[in-house]
Amino acid sequence: MGRHGAALVVPTMSLALIFPGQGSQVVGMARALAASEPAAAAVLAAADEVLGFSLTALMADGPQDELTATKNAQPALLAHSVAVLRVVQGRVGTISFAAGHSLGEFSAHVAAGTLTFEDALSAVRLRGELMFAAGQERPGTMAAVLGLDDALLEDVCNSVDVGVCVPANFNSAGQVVISGDLLGVAQGMERAKEAGAKRVVQLNVSGAFHSPLMEPAATGLRKKLEAIEFRDPEYPVMSNVTAGPVSDGAEARELLVRQLTSPVRWSASVAAMVAAGVDSFLELGPGNVLCGLNRRNAKGISCFSLGEPADLESFENDA
Repeated sequence: MGRHGAALVVPTMSLALIFPGQGSQVVGMARALAASEPAAAAVLAAADEVLGFSLTALMADGPQDELTATKNAQPALLAHSVAVLRVVQGRVGTISFAAGHSLGEFSAHVAAGTLTFEDALSAVRLRGELMFAAGQERPGTMAAVLGLDDALLEDVCNSVDVGVCVPANFNSAGQVVISGDLLGVAQGMERAKEAGAKRVVQLNVSGAFHSPLMEPAATGLRKKLEAIEFRDPEYPVMSNVTAGPVSDGAEARELLVRQLTSPVRWSASVAAMVAAGVDSFLELGPGNVLCGLNRRNAKGISCFSLGEPADLESFENDA
């Protein structure tokens, strides 16, 4: 397959791996998995060694506020996702695509062999630090808007005449997140209500992720990723930026940088995989946020969330 924008053609009985992003972290994550699966334990031990502190203990025991800190949540989510990946790979058949929501795109590229787990881990640890620092430099926030279609939400953002307000996450039909500085998002929230949004909720985040306010973070991340080897993925990885498949390592690197200041086109990414023939999704990592979104994004198509031993047992019994 070619670069993004190329036609997506895959056989029937097609499997896609999907990986969650920030917000899915929870104290206790991967603890039971590591206790029961040596392959998972090895991933977490490698994470502790790369980072130079016990990420494993933080994931298992918290405290929650420290785990939720961006610089910790991002490597924790990557580690859990890759731990599950190492347990199930070779047991799930041929994989046609991988995709990840925001941070999860790094997990997808590890799955596809674009970069090593160790390189991805050090990159996302820095990514989290850079995103937090950018939020301190230019304070911002995000808000979830429910009940408006994508085009109307974009019109709402374009109507904001103070500060910055942009779409940040197109998660599913009627569920979009906006991002920007404090004044811009405040006005965007009011305009969204006036436009008929069913619900508007400001999110507890440390910055205006996936907005122009993340430009300093993108600059720092570019320097980091330029020092890392990127190989061509073994199967296409869907880009958050383009909602299209990436089969070139250099392009993958560039799109991971651009992702910080661009909206996450998640619903379009899933739709493209479905249109290509994907008929089964596996969500690898904590929680089931992405399978939940798939109830709208991929109606009637199977989606299993695999994060803990009980999930694996249930999946294997159903398979």
